[in-house]
Amino acid sequence: LKSGKSLREGDEVCISYGPKGGADYLLDHGFVPPMCKASSTGGAVTSELTFEVDDTDRFRDDKLDILEYETYDLAPMEPSQVFDVTGGRPDPAMYQFLRLAKLGGKDAFLLESIFRKEVWGFMSVPVSEDNERAAVTAVIDACENALKEMDEIIDEEGSALSPKLQLCALVRGSERQALERTLEYVTQEAEALDLKEYYQERRLKDLGLDSDWSPEDDDVSFGGTRVPGGADYDW
Repeated sequence: LKSGKSLREGDEVCISYGPKGGADYLLDHGFVPPMCKASSTGGAVTSELTFEVDDTDRFRDDKLDILEYETYDLAPMEPSQVFDVTGGRPDPAMYQFLRLAKLGGKDAFLLESIFRKEVWGFMSVPVSEDNERAAVTAVIDACENALKEMDEIIDEEGSALSPKLQLCALVRGSERQALERTLEYVTQEAEALDLKEYYQERRLKDLGLDSDWSPEDDDVSFGGTRVPGGADYDW
C-alpha cells in the first residue's frame, strides 16, 4: 500500500473496497457494511437479475451475431447477461439487451443485414409497444420469481439462525428491498407504455412525415395536375 499523505504510528488507515452490493461484500470480505443493509431510507441496496437470449428463438443466431460483433470490440456481450437493480429506474443497458432479446414479429425486419450495424443502437430506445411490453414483462417476471425463491428459503431456514446465516439473511433483506422497489417501478412503467415514442414514430419524424398532409404542402393542388415547366428540379 502507498499512502498519499504522511502518517504517524497509530493513525487510522482506511481502504475503499469499491462500489459493491451486499452479497459481494459478504462473499469477498466476510462482512456487510451498514450502507448495504435494508432500511426505510433505502441505502445502497442491490440485487441481480439474469437474462438471456432464448435458445428456441428463431432469430437467435442473428442476435448473437449482433452481440458479438456490434457491441464491444474487446469484450463482446454473451447471450446471458447479469444486471444490477437498485430499486429505482432500471439500468438502460438492461433494457437495451432485453429489447434485442425480445425482438421478433413485425419488428424482426430490424435484424435484416441492412440494419446490422445500426440495430444495437436502435435498441437503446423503445422499438415498439409489443417489444417494450415483452422487455418490461421480463423484468417483472424476474423480480417476482426472485422474491418467491427468497420466501422459500426463509421458510426452510426458520427463525433460529447461526451468525453466518444471519449475515446471509441481512443480505437477502437488502436484495428483497431492491427487488420490491424495482418491481413497483417497472409495474408502473408497464401501465404507461402507450405514452412512449417508438421506432416508427421517430422514423416518420426524421423523414418529416409525422404531420397531416394538406394541399398547401405541395405544388400540386389536390386532384389536379402539375403545370408544365412548373417543377423546381435541380438536375
